[in-house]
Amino acid sequence: MKKIVSVSLGSSKRDHSVNTCLLGIDFEISRRGTDGNFDRALELLRELDGNVDAIGLGGIDLYLYAGKTRYAVSDGLKLMEAVKKTPVVDGSGLKNTLERETVYYLSKNTQLLPPGCKVLMVSAADRFGMAGALTELGCDMTFGDLIFSAGIPYPIKSVEELEEIARKTLPEMTRLPFHMLYPTGEKQDTQDEKKVEKYGHYYHGAEVIAGDYHLVRRYMPGNLKGQVVITNTTTRDDVKFLKEKGVGWLVTTTPELEGRSFGTNVMEAALVVLLGKNWEDITPGDYLELMRRLDMKPRVQRL
Repeated sequence: MKKIVSVSLGSSKRDHSVNTCLLGIDFEISRRGTDGNFDRALELLRELDGNVDAIGLGGIDLYLYAGKTRYAVSDGLKLMEAVKKTPVVDGSGLKNTLERETVYYLSKNTQLLPPGCKVLMVSAADRFGMAGALTELGCDMTFGDLIFSAGIPYPIKSVEELEEIARKTLPEMTRLPFHMLYPTGEKQDTQDEKKVEKYGHYYHGAEVIAGDYHLVRRYMPGNLKGQVVITNTTTRDDVKFLKEKGVGWLVTTTPELEGRSFGTNVMEAALVVLLGKNWEDITPGDYLELMRRLDMKPRVQRL
């Protein structure tokens, strides 16, 4: 049996473990949160190194992107470098393949992404693949990177402008402690009420809300009117939360395993094991071909 473990800076309340079979190979897949404790994450990674088949880094990115240029996240590299033997991934390979394919799938097979629909991406610097695909389809985009990360009420309206701003800001931002950029630990279970009150109208004005679940959740107001949410990892409690806020449809880019979807880092770790290649040698085409063999499709759920 192949063992995959996701070590996350997120809340341990979201921990989960399942056994599944992929292409005839049995997997034990688990997630272990460290409640925002960076040193505990380092310790756990060192314990797992050489004792599991692949490791996913959750609740943190190794890289943020400005178009095709990537910037290494200092804290993410520290975690990755703690692992010497076992393949370790952060999900970025799937974000640029699986999430693009999710957008194309929805356009072709559902009515959830009609041309010109208004889309709010709460943050796009970690999801340039999804941002690009939505733009290609002719969606009316609002990128909220400055609004929600920096508290600057400036909606970015094009990928080109997003890239320009990212090139100017990411070199410095990626050197900051990651908890200053992204909710970790108990912050994943709370909302930023000041920003919800101040910027919630961006959610109300959108037909589709897309991006990382913890960021989507952190700034989501109530009284939504059936909006579509396209995101990644959700639990049963998350689905209940979204329904109470008035969300109409939930699309998760990773498949459901025993009642919840795992993060892209977990699924990428499983694909690396199946491919049997070094992470650096895997191409987007490798991921796409394996995704087709696995018949990986987004989960579309009416709430």
